[in-house]
Amino acid sequence: MPENSTLQIAVIGGGPGGYAAAFLAADLGMKVTLIDQEVNPGGVCLYRGCIPSKALLHVAKLIDESRHAKNWGIEFGDPKIDVTRLRSFKEGVVNKLTGGLGQLSKQRKVQYIQGKASFENSNTLRVAKANGGDESLTFDRIIIATGSRPAVIPSLKLPTPRMMDSTGALNLEDVPGSLLVVGGGYIGLELGTVYAALGSKVTVVEMTPGLLPGADRDLVLPLHKRIEKSFESILLNTTVTSVKDEGTGIRVSFKGADDTQSERVFDKVLVSVGRKPNSEIAGLDKIQVQVSDRGFIQVNKQLQTNDPSIYAIGDVVGEPMLAHKASHEGRTAVEVIAGHKVAFEPHAIPAVVFTDPEIAWCGLTEAQAQKENHEIKVAKFPWAASGRAMTIDRTEGMTKLIFDPKTERVLGMGIVGAGAGELIAEGVLAVEMAATATDIALSIHPHPTLSETVMESAEVFFGTSTHIYRPKR
Repeated sequence: MPENSTLQIAVIGGGPGGYAAAFLAADLGMKVTLIDQEVNPGGVCLYRGCIPSKALLHVAKLIDESRHAKNWGIEFGDPKIDVTRLRSFKEGVVNKLTGGLGQLSKQRKVQYIQGKASFENSNTLRVAKANGGDESLTFDRIIIATGSRPAVIPSLKLPTPRMMDSTGALNLEDVPGSLLVVGGGYIGLELGTVYAALGSKVTVVEMTPGLLPGADRDLVLPLHKRIEKSFESILLNTTVTSVKDEGTGIRVSFKGADDTQSERVFDKVLVSVGRKPNSEIAGLDKIQVQVSDRGFIQVNKQLQTNDPSIYAIGDVVGEPMLAHKASHEGRTAVEVIAGHKVAFEPHAIPAVVFTDPEIAWCGLTEAQAQKENHEIKVAKFPWAASGRAMTIDRTEGMTKLIFDPKTERVLGMGIVGAGAGELIAEGVLAVEMAATATDIALSIHPHPTLSETVMESAEVFFGTSTHIYRPKR
């Protein structure tokens, strides 16, 4: 292909992976068509996920702090919740961001088509447009970025608005008196936090022995202790065996670890048991793209499918199902298409649970190291020894670093505490740059800040932390 030829690129899906890919492709001089069913780019993240949930979590944090202010000598009255205005605030944030992405598409001369795409062959898509009609379009390369949707448990499906998934919960139609959250993962806990702050009596049921399965237990413990005070109850080692609509509520039957049976009635039930990839694309059987048993499109490190003309990125290619991972995959795929020698090979993909306190981790976790028999050294700094944590009355937190004991290289980081999601980026950089304990300890951190806990965790590694005394043995 001549160097000055213009590549025709199609991106199916306008989420954080899809629009990041489309925008970079346009910046690199390609002719880009972005196809999505919404009026503007944004995907689940902006319309029904990350962004609206964080807007509501901000409000929840404000309410929670107002209730704790009495500990500091300040008392507020009970908050008055105007659900309509709160929903308007959330929707305003969503509209501003998605509208801004629409403008960026136009500025980059990306052809945006609101519609649904299906494959006719490896280079041709048929697009059913939202405003009617359809047409066939041919491209040199196609990137699939169709994302994911809430997973469904058939036995927990009832044709009633009292049963919600994460999308329904974010619509915030009302504040139920009682809410059952089925699933103790990050989505369920984040939404449970919102509804508890707004006044719902929230119960979480989780089939495993602990909340946030897969996360390090010492990170989860401070969160568990705090939400125990704001949630009605937390049921572990427990499954939901049946749900029944009684008109005025949902009757739920539970089975505990010792096979004990119980029943309770809730105003609403939120089912949050993970997400499922959107790989059921019409015409996929006409091309060489392969799909795994779990429904993920199979790709190599260049995000290329078995069909050389087609790439796939984001939730539809596998876990972790995170917006920032999709964005980087999208940019990698475009760089590969542009002829650059690149691959998606991150050492650390950060994960953040935006509960209160927040939990964040990246790189190798202690739980993962134990499972893989990986020799590590762990250094922890408790926020009870942090001056900044004391000034904001949030000393339940902890920062931990995972090191290679021989090279002192930082292999991972875990944080639980206020603002953990902002702090974890330093850990990502440390892992990616192969930083050592000495690098972290000698990097001067501003005082008084929570970021100092990262530096002091590195000092703990050497047994020389200023604010922790460890007697010599």
